[in-house]
Amino acid sequence: MGPKCGVEVSGIQLRDAKGESMDAIRNLIYEHGVAVFRDQDFSPQDHIEFGHRWGGIDVNNYFPLNKDFPEIALVKKEADESTNIGGAWHTDHSYDQIPAMGSVLVARDLPPSGGDTEWAHMGAAYDALSDELKAEIEGLEAFHTADHVYKADGLYAQTDMGKNLRGQDLKTGAIHPVVIRHPHTGRKLLYVNGGFTIHFVGQTREQSLPLLQKLLDAALEADNTCRLQWKPGTVAIWDNRTSWHNAINDYAGHRREMHRITLSGEALAA
Repeated sequence: MGPKCGVEVSGIQLRDAKGESMDAIRNLIYEHGVAVFRDQDFSPQDHIEFGHRWGGIDVNNYFPLNKDFPEIALVKKEADESTNIGGAWHTDHSYDQIPAMGSVLVARDLPPSGGDTEWAHMGAAYDALSDELKAEIEGLEAFHTADHVYKADGLYAQTDMGKNLRGQDLKTGAIHPVVIRHPHTGRKLLYVNGGFTIHFVGQTREQSLPLLQKLLDAALEADNTCRLQWKPGTVAIWDNRTSWHNAINDYAGHRREMHRITLSGEALAA
């Protein structure tokens, strides 16, 4: 875990979390961006029940689904595939009008080494911006879409992983403030990401890129990130408003399968 991102929680089994324990978990994730829980006995049914206790589950439109538990998306890469899902810094579902709150990701089949996940804290990213840059983005809005990634002619369709995807005929697009306030903590957060933010409202992609790239670079200061080495029984829960994440693709020739439930969110506001 990093100085400004991530927290590891011990002494609790997520399958038993409810009431005050669930509230404490929520608050840790809202504050730190991601919380890691080791040595969990967490079946697919426990996974689903936890998501419903949290408040709601959004079924992912693109990932393959667990045939026995269709509320669980399979984030997997086979040993003979070269492309992984989520292998770049991004925020899930920023292309939706009401983006998902976050995800509960469970390690199910891990490579012997590699396959770590990184997160970056967007509250710390905003705080570290210069006063001039904060003034420049005040009141600015940006357009987000996933069409260039998931459509039938998108980035993933051109890879060996594309055959596993669903929803390639869907069209996405949403406009959000570049700086939002967290709906629970009230903290200001930088809300752009390299995966799905295309341009600022009123500007072309080309006009937007210099400022957008400056924000993307500023968000990845070393003490603003953390990196998780997965182990059997590890569960990570993160907040899409507070954090970005990046799945590292460094385990060629080995299989990796994770189970993901996406938690329902709420409307964003500046």
